Amino acid sequence: MLTDLQQTFAFIIELERLKSVLRKTRPVGLSRAENSAEHSWHVCMVAHAIASHATDPVDISAVIEMLLVHDIPEIDAGDHIIYGGRDAALAAAERAAAERLFGMVPEPLSSRLLNRWLEFEARETREAVFAYAVDRLLPVLQNLHNHGQSWRENGITLDQVVAVNAAIGLACPEVWNAVHRMLRDAHDAGWFSAPPPGEPAAPQNKRPRA
Repeated sequence: MLTDLQQTFAFIIELERLKSVLRKTRPVGLSRAENSAEHSWHVCMVAHAIASHATDPVDISAVIEMLLVHDIPEIDAGDHIIYGGRDAALAAAERAAAERLFGMVPEPLSSRLLNRWLEFEARETREAVFAYAVDRLLPVLQNLHNHGQSWRENGITLDQVVAVNAAIGLACPEVWNAVHRMLRDAHDAGWFSAPPPGEPAAPQNKRPRA
């Protein structure tokens, strides 16, 4: 039977696999895909950087814990572009992955990590709402500085980007207003696909409600 420390070491090495999970977004200025471990580090720094812009004060330690664990289930479930939706099968696969991976470490850490992941998924606390906003903000900023790379490669429309990322405004209205202006400029630059026939184009002169 493994000791607590041996279990912890096994978990640490299992986390190495997150470095091989490739995302659709590329690091700014690079031709390779970003991996989920890089993303997890980067969103933690983003959280610190914009915490002062949050509508409500947040426990930044809780936010960082959520952001550190939020993508770990991708080790088993893989990364899926958010604009494709998330069905019940994927949600179940991610939950099973979270239980397996966080179950590798002894209690009470096992429950703490799983509960932080569940908190992020539920988005019912102010910390979870803020953490999710940060998670959405980073790839938007990356795309805005990569000429819309993953949007163009995956046929994403402005309407889709606004609908998915308006959650930023729930935690940080000032940040979302600034980003939305940048998205309109990106649309004018031709970085988005046109909406399918019969669907209205995204409004160009209105700011979304925060």
